[in-house]
Amino acid sequence: MKIWLSKLHHSTFTEHLDKLPKQILTLGEIKIDWLKAAGIRGVILDLDNTIVSEDDRYLSPWAEDWIAEAKLAGLKLFILSNGKRRYRVKYWSHRLDIQAISPAKKPFPPAFRKAMTQMRLSSKNVVVIGDSFHTDVIGAKLCGCRCIQVASLPHPPRWWEKLAGKWVQIPYPSGKELWDFEGAFGYKIFL
Repeated sequence: MKIWLSKLHHSTFTEHLDKLPKQILTLGEIKIDWLKAAGIRGVILDLDNTIVSEDDRYLSPWAEDWIAEAKLAGLKLFILSNGKRRYRVKYWSHRLDIQAISPAKKPFPPAFRKAMTQMRLSSKNVVVIGDSFHTDVIGAKLCGCRCIQVASLPHPPRWWEKLAGKWVQIPYPSGKELWDFEGAFGYKIFL
C-alpha cells in the first residue's frame, strides 16, 4: 500500500509541476528538480528530528548529500531551530556550512522573515522543510512560504508529543532506513 501511495504521489506531482508534495518521509527523498520546477530558490530547514534526531542518535538518511546537491543546484539554504542547545545548532551550521538562527521561536514569523532577507528571496521562492506541523508548517503558512513536512526522526517523546504527537508529527516508519550519528563529540568546540 505504501509503495502504491508513493508512486501515486510521484505521478501526481509530475503532472502538476507548480505544486510540491505536502508530506514526504525524509529530506533525502525530496527531488531537487521538483523544487526548481516549482520556482523554489531557497530552503529553510528545521534541524531537530529533520536532519538529526534531537537526542543525537540518528541522522536522516542522505540528508547531508541532499544538502550538498541542493547547494550545487544553486539553492540557498538556511536553518531555523527552536532547539535550546545552541551549541548543537552552531555545530550543524558549521558542519553543513549553512547560516542558522537559534532559538528561532517558530512558528512566529520574525526568524522566517530574517532568513528570507538573508537569502534575498521572497516567500514565493522559498520552501520550509521540517517535521512539526505546529512549528514548521504553521510558520511557513504565516510567512506565505510553501512547506514540505517530513517524518520525525525517532527520539524520546516530550510530554506534549505523548498527547498530541500524532496530530503534529508524522511518525518515522519502523523498518525505514536510519543512520546512526556518532559525531556528537564535535559539539565540544561550540560550547
